[in-house]
Amino acid sequence: MAGLHHLYLTVGPARFRVTSSWRKPLEQLAALYSGYPASQDGFADFTVRLEPEKPWRRYIRPSVHISGDYWLPDAAPLPLSQSLLAAEMGMNLQMALGWRRHLLLHASSVEKEGKALLMTGLSGSGKSTLSAMLAERGWRFMGDEFALINPETGMAHSFPRLISLKNEAISAMEAIVPETRFGPLMQGTPKGDIRHIVPPSDAVSRMTETAKPALLLFPRFGYEPALRDMGKSEIFIRLTQASTNYVALGETGFRTLTKFVDTVPAKAMDYQSGEQAEELIESLWSELP
Repeated sequence: MAGLHHLYLTVGPARFRVTSSWRKPLEQLAALYSGYPASQDGFADFTVRLEPEKPWRRYIRPSVHISGDYWLPDAAPLPLSQSLLAAEMGMNLQMALGWRRHLLLHASSVEKEGKALLMTGLSGSGKSTLSAMLAERGWRFMGDEFALINPETGMAHSFPRLISLKNEAISAMEAIVPETRFGPLMQGTPKGDIRHIVPPSDAVSRMTETAKPALLLFPRFGYEPALRDMGKSEIFIRLTQASTNYVALGETGFRTLTKFVDTVPAKAMDYQSGEQAEELIESLWSELP
């Protein structure tokens, strides 16, 4: 890796080595992850590489190709102005394709009183915004990309990476989160405008603490506020679709997910504003045993 810049990061149970042909993305990462522990022994679970697809693209119309221990051959490069997004995508890609210690669910999660609330849904459902909002309301942020479920204990483990906000959610959170916790605004990305938030400090200082999954929500933004029951078969199928390593874990994944569906109550939740969602969540939370 001669000529590459290096940065080591620890997020929850995972350790990353991020290498880049450019200094800028690592400087941005180092600033935003300054409160996170860094590996000092040179070991990492995964390596992420940010390199030009062709040598001249390092200088002429520079573009960032994402690779590493795991990569997608047909992934399009991103412009250098979106290199922070490329680094975050690279770390998420390593987890999605290579992590085997836990069942991964594409879900956001927050914790209160030792119990975890998980939220999963399609892009645009608002799960990241809701987890960020709740983290400013006294909940401990555990993650907005992956929920990690321990196959042996059933407990949820934290993966509190930067919170990724998109489009209208950016201005909504700018009203309640200090500017010092925001990363740069990246416009015109494949997912629209994106800006990252550094989670509250307790999310990082307590990221080794686990929580018992107590409630699963399938939020849907833009509809009249309502809560609906769901059958276990539907929940199971939707969670297999939301897991990036369910198939790879084989029988372990099946047993872990079956136990999760059998023991964690779930609801579909429609809402039109963060205030409505918070009211519905607090109402459900107060009824938990």
